[in-house]
Amino acid sequence: MGLRFSGPPEGVFIANSRLFIISGPSGAGKGTIVQRLLEERPNTKLSVSCTTRPARPMEKEGVHYFFISEREFAERRDRGEFLEWAEVHGSMYGTPRKVVDGLLAEGYDVILEIDVQGAAEVKSVMPEARLIFIEAPSMQILEQRLRRRSTEMEDAQVRRLSDAYDELRKKESFDGVVVNVEVEQAVKEVLALMDSR
Repeated sequence: MGLRFSGPPEGVFIANSRLFIISGPSGAGKGTIVQRLLEERPNTKLSVSCTTRPARPMEKEGVHYFFISEREFAERRDRGEFLEWAEVHGSMYGTPRKVVDGLLAEGYDVILEIDVQGAAEVKSVMPEARLIFIEAPSMQILEQRLRRRSTEMEDAQVRRLSDAYDELRKKESFDGVVVNVEVEQAVKEVLALMDSR
């Protein structure tokens, strides 16, 4: 049985479309894994989120995120346009409901790469979504990955590490957990979880 969506028409189910949520701490390697999943599964699409944070080097508008102002974000949130939204590391993030509904209606599997709080919100309104948690082999390796990224000031990195401890405590509520020791192996494990019923 597929996922109910709030788009046209009400009460319709798409038999083969599924929603997957990839979550976990910053630096766990979620983005790299998601890109590999999209290469492996042409019928899978990534839902692009909105954020108020500045774009990082190499990030593209409409590909990695929709970069919008805090005012626009608040207006869209108040109109109920987000499937979920949250403040993460001092910036706002939200998943546009229309994007997810549209892709599911077209028969695509959809991946959301969102934070742990957002994952719980989506699960509450779309209970058939599969939640997959990605973690680094250790906190030491997670810290090394964040420092290699070098896109943020020291205080932002410290905040992300602090948040990681809180996020790790919530992984038991997920449908599956993958430890990202080596990307290709992690991708295989995520694909296996996506294929399990």
